[in-house]
Amino acid sequence: MGVNSSDRPDGYRPEPTKQAAVAPAAATPIPSPDQEQRHHDVCLPPHMTTLQKLKKRLAEVFFPDDPLHRFKNQTGPRKLLLGLQFVFPVFQWASEYDLALLRSDAVSGLTIASLAIPQGISYAKLANLPPIVGLYSSFVPPLIYALLGSSKHLAVGPVSIASLVMGSMLSEEISPTHDPILYLKLAFTSTFFAGLFQASLGLLRLGFIIDFLSKATLVGFTAGAAIIVSLQQLKGLLGIVHFTGKMQFVPVMYSVFHQRDEWKWQTIVMGFSFLLFLLTARHISMKRPKLFWVSAAAPLTSVMISTILVFCLKTKLHGVSVIGHLPKGLNPPSANMLNFSASYLGLAIKTGIITGILSLTEGIAVGRTFAAMKNYQVDGNKEMMAIGLMNIAGSCSSCYVTTGSFSRSAVNYNAGARTAVSNIIMAAAVLVTLLFLMPLFYYTPNVILAAIIITAVIGLIDYQAAVRLWKVDKLDFMACLCSFLGVLFISVPLGLAIAVGVSIFKVLLHVTRPNTLVMGNLPGTQVYQNIRRYRQALRVPSFLILAVESPIYFANCTYLQERVMRCIREEEEWIQENGGSMLKCIILDMTAVTAIDTSGIEFVSELRKTLEKRSIQLVLVNPAGSVMEKLHQSEVLEAFGVNGVYLTVSDAVSDISALWKSEA
Repeated sequence: MGVNSSDRPDGYRPEPTKQAAVAPAAATPIPSPDQEQRHHDVCLPPHMTTLQKLKKRLAEVFFPDDPLHRFKNQTGPRKLLLGLQFVFPVFQWASEYDLALLRSDAVSGLTIASLAIPQGISYAKLANLPPIVGLYSSFVPPLIYALLGSSKHLAVGPVSIASLVMGSMLSEEISPTHDPILYLKLAFTSTFFAGLFQASLGLLRLGFIIDFLSKATLVGFTAGAAIIVSLQQLKGLLGIVHFTGKMQFVPVMYSVFHQRDEWKWQTIVMGFSFLLFLLTARHISMKRPKLFWVSAAAPLTSVMISTILVFCLKTKLHGVSVIGHLPKGLNPPSANMLNFSASYLGLAIKTGIITGILSLTEGIAVGRTFAAMKNYQVDGNKEMMAIGLMNIAGSCSSCYVTTGSFSRSAVNYNAGARTAVSNIIMAAAVLVTLLFLMPLFYYTPNVILAAIIITAVIGLIDYQAAVRLWKVDKLDFMACLCSFLGVLFISVPLGLAIAVGVSIFKVLLHVTRPNTLVMGNLPGTQVYQNIRRYRQALRVPSFLILAVESPIYFANCTYLQERVMRCIREEEEWIQENGGSMLKCIILDMTAVTAIDTSGIEFVSELRKTLEKRSIQLVLVNPAGSVMEKLHQSEVLEAFGVNGVYLTVSDAVSDISALWKSEA
């Protein structure tokens, strides 16, 4: 049974090919005619014009979720409402919002505010920015996200990894101490480009670009960055004044021990005492999730206690450095500070894109994690646009890169947040702080900020994930290790580049070196499986059944040609050693071949010709619709004849075996 040609309007009817007698290879009896089941024909897909194919392909690439399906069969007013809900997700739940929801959101909003305020100040220091910028970044972006975001539990604000990357990339070319104004301008400009890049990905539905940061590379990258961040905080924990600005392991450790004469015992005692307190609070909340408020309140509690201690004992703790004056008031506009001059434009764009990718990856991953827990959907493209627009707005209101924080979102979730209003409540608490409470932070010691940062980033070191990678996929583990070592010993940006490079290399490896399996029959069934995986699977006399588990492209055609010929050689050697039947037919199972290009078609055609010269028949099994269509359009199928294409391996074996018997 071959290609179904009787129903074809174009009269396609392939000519039969000459059958050649050649050799078996095996151990399984060929199914007898009375055991055979009805064979099914391989059909071409429905006819489509080039424009229809292009439209369908673009829809699959850019609109896999069919975002406009809700507008079908709707009236004008209803479409308007759905359009508003589509652009502004707040309209989806605002009409049903009640006092009970407000009560839950108020509790969670105030809880995450207690965490966001000290973390905002700390992360701004990590990015080499004034501490007040961290608070500004915890006010405007959450308000924007509450209107545009689709996650109910994502808590928005500065995050450690994006802060570290921005600080390390900008400080490589601009000194935050010698030229703080220019540095601040470039931070806002980088934030603008990060937001523009993120929003563009969402608008153009190109979110698959961030998928090149695989889970494995992110595990290594975040662990390496967390260690570098923690080591950098030794400056604050030990009270060192002259510290290296480099972000590599060796220079940081050298600076720590080279500046031993600057260590201050008062700072060390206070820093490690509060670090122990924060880590203990974190451990309690991890062991007992119902006590989430312990770790949430610990940073603000540490800030309050340490500030009171320094204020009361300032004459005795003169060696402990403090934050100092923080200006009161709302975010000042910063659109006039965006620097698009040619000399720094490349640095701003590069920093913006890298921090944008990292923050986007973290924000979407966190949002989807908590959405899965509550069984609702988070639209990835909407999230990209929401995060991008809030960063664009933030760059014009004295904010730097923000996204959804895992630690704050976890607290938000455990505190019972029901909607994005918790972000509005948090922003309101930050607003009160900005307007009235800034003088209270004057005596807050910098060592507390270092302790808060270490406690926050230590959770990013997921050694259990690395162990799982080693057990499950050694190549993924190597990608994780390369990313980790790159960040730790080279630099954060280059470590990220290594991570992306390893991920792309892995993709290319899978594409250019696809799996090619030798199949055998499971006794008593019509199922054919890999003979190396299923020891009971037996070779079929006179047949070699191969399966290709990849699209056939220009990149892997040469490899597949060599691999198939090697399999034939090995099969013939096995036949000679075991006295098997002569090999007569190669069956190529194309079930997993999802696509083929012109080089792939040429590979199939050349393989058929090569085998024909050796009196071996080539048979194709179950080509996908698009593959079948291309093979037909190229007229390659005509050379295969009526016994050249089958729907299943079982059909091919039984039909060709019966043909051989009739010719005998």
